[in-house]
Formats: sequence, C-alpha cells, structure tokens
Amino acid sequence: MRERTALETQITVIQRLEQELEDALTLIELGEAEDDEASITEGEEIIRRIEKDAERAQVEAMLSGEADSNDAYIEVHSGAGGTESQDWARMLMRMYMRWAEGRGFKVEVMEVSDGEEAGIKSATLLVKGHNAYGWAKTESGVHRLVRISPYDSNARRHTSFASVWIYPVIDDKIEIEVNESDCRIDTYRASGSGGQHINTTDSAVRITHIPTGIVAACQQERSQHKNRAKAWDMLRARLYERELKIREEKANAEAASKSDIGWGHQIRSYVLQPYQLVKDLRTGVQSTSPSDVLDGDLDAFMEASLAQRISGKPGDAVADID
Repeated sequence: MRERTALETQITVIQRLEQELEDALTLIELGEAEDDEASITEGEEIIRRIEKDAERAQVEAMLSGEADSNDAYIEVHSGAGGTESQDWARMLMRMYMRWAEGRGFKVEVMEVSDGEEAGIKSATLLVKGHNAYGWAKTESGVHRLVRISPYDSNARRHTSFASVWIYPVIDDKIEIEVNESDCRIDTYRASGSGGQHINTTDSAVRITHIPTGIVAACQQERSQHKNRAKAWDMLRARLYERELKIREEKANAEAASKSDIGWGHQIRSYVLQPYQLVKDLRTGVQSTSPSDVLDGDLDAFMEASLAQRISGKPGDAVADID
C-alpha cells in the first residue's frame, strides 16, 4: 500500500504539472492575441514556478536507494562550547522539526537531553513520511553558527558547532542481526517535563553497541518495555546506516569515520553577524535569509546535495537563494 501510494503521488504530480503548463501556455496565447501584458506576465510566472516544481520532482524521482523511501531518525548533538553550542543544537532541532512539518511529515521527539543552563546536549527525532530519509540524508555533518551571543554580557561574536546525523528507520524488508551479548543496556530516569510518573521511575533506556560504540536511547514512552523496544529499533537503524556509509565511502575512496565537531569539518555555515548568510560548503548553495533557513526552508540545500550525489559533479549544484 505504501508503494502504491508513492506511485499515485508521483503520477498526480506529473499530471498536475502537465495541466498547469497547458493552462499557462493558453493564458499566454490569449494575452498575445488580446495584447494583454498582465496575462502574458502571469503565464510566464506560472511557467517559472512549474519549472522549479519539475526540477524538485525530478530529484525526488531519483531517490531510489534501498532505504530512501523509509522514515528517518535525526540526531542532533552539541559540540564543545557549553551553553552556546547547546543553544545552537536546540535551534537545529527546531529547524528540522519545522522542515519536516512543512513537508507534511510527522515528527516525534524520541529523546532529549537538556543543557545545564539553556538549549540541549542532544536530541533524537523520528520523522515519518515517504522519502523522509532520502531527503534528509545529506544533512549529516557538522553545522557552524556565527552570531553575537545572547549569553555574553559583552556582546561578543561567538562561533558554535553542533553535529547532525541522519539514519533510516528499518522496515520489515531489511534484516539486521544484533548479538545482545555485544550490547550494554542501561536504564535511567527520563529528563525534562513529563508529569509525575516519567521523572520518578527508571523508564528511559540506553543501549550501547560495544563493538562500534553506537548508542541508542529512548525516553518517549512511560513504559520501560516500550522504550527498550524503540531503542532496539533505533540501534538496528544506526547499524544499518553505518553499513550504508561504509559501502558509499569505499566506493568514493573516502575515510570511513565521522569527523570531530569543530573547525575544518563543517558542511554548512550559518552567519548571523556581522552579515547574514547561510552557505553550504559542499555545493556552494547559499541564502541571504538565515531566518527563513532556521525556520525550515532547507529544500534548496537538500536538492543541491542530492543532485551533486547523483551527478558526482560539485559544480552542478551551485546556486543562490534570494
């Protein structure tokens, strides 16, 4: 049923674009026949919008990886820098929630570790929707923020780092075997607001896969049993994503390890002061409206990164966002 729904959606998009193009051409023809500049201009604007929609549909049609159509986990971790980086991690968490909601995806907060003063140390989001992983997968990496710190009484400019990692939710078509003897399971009290029960019992679960060091944690449910089950699902998903990365890195002859959360490893810079600019360091795509980007306007960055992966040519993805 999921595959059928996806195919129906793709067909509907194509039919809509064809109909809108036909209507726009008709509008332009009528405008030329009646010497109506307004109609001609409107028709041309519609065609430009159709072109952008068609390019987006073309990229989405290329999301053919074995897990691209699956739901996705989004992990956010603050870097070194205390409150500054923790606040930046909170901003990134909000950005991805707004992006997902804007695309019509459903978002669940699986785990949040609050910062000491403000922000978060880490968080895990579950994004549910067709091609959620396919769209979000290029966001993995270190994100850099430059701004006047609201926590600095001297109003100095600070640079903060946070990392984002994306991995797919594993469905029944993909089998991942995990030896329980290779894992350490810890229970602890959930943090943050959640009523009397959630903070008085050891309902939260953290599973550590000792051979790889991968950690999966869940505190969303009141029941320790349910949290344990979801943590196992998250661990299998992370192990699967790790295998996908190893395959890709071998094919591209790249290093098979995650980078440090700091200088020289970032994939995107968000500058709020002294000027305003968001720039993707992999594709060259940039926006002069950081507020829109932080409100979830990420499609242009994702489309460029996906196009670059497909073409293998960095220059093909360079564009500016007004």
